[in-house]
Amino acid sequence: MAERADRRVSHRSYVSYIDKSREYYAAHGYEVPYQWAAFDDVPFTKLAKPLAHSNVAVVTTTFLHAEDAPGNTPPVPKKVYQHPVAEMPGRMFTEDLSWDKDATHTNDTESYLPLARLDELVESGRIGQLNHRFFGVPTEYSQRKTGLDAETIGEWCREDDVDVVLLVPL
Repeated sequence: MAERADRRVSHRSYVSYIDKSREYYAAHGYEVPYQWAAFDDVPFTKLAKPLAHSNVAVVTTTFLHAEDAPGNTPPVPKKVYQHPVAEMPGRMFTEDLSWDKDATHTNDTESYLPLARLDELVESGRIGQLNHRFFGVPTEYSQRKTGLDAETIGEWCREDDVDVVLLVPL
């Protein structure tokens, strides 16, 4: 950290997610600061077959929306879920997620759940097929829970013979 003659700087001078997270956890009594996941070996691999012959699935962090849901709550519990692509939702529940709501909105579902665009890519032959269902996973602050959700989605992808997964977080 840079030091100035008139004061010692112990934190970044701009808003830092890392510093804010550490301060948040310390203020709530956690003795050990939050530990971010880090991977020395990224488990990516080359496609086993061309994209034009691949089954592509989508994973989103948004939830299905129901007009009659009480109090702006998601109509499904905040847990990992699957939903048929044939029943493509026109709206998703995003009210409880955090993003710069002054700079953008979530009115365009295709911007974070691009099922119609992926259908166009199937029609043009760029991808083989869009998986018959998409998957939703909550934004979690628990590495353990995120790992369990990933295992569930991995099982569903194996059931569906998915070749490629497109992660679209909000």
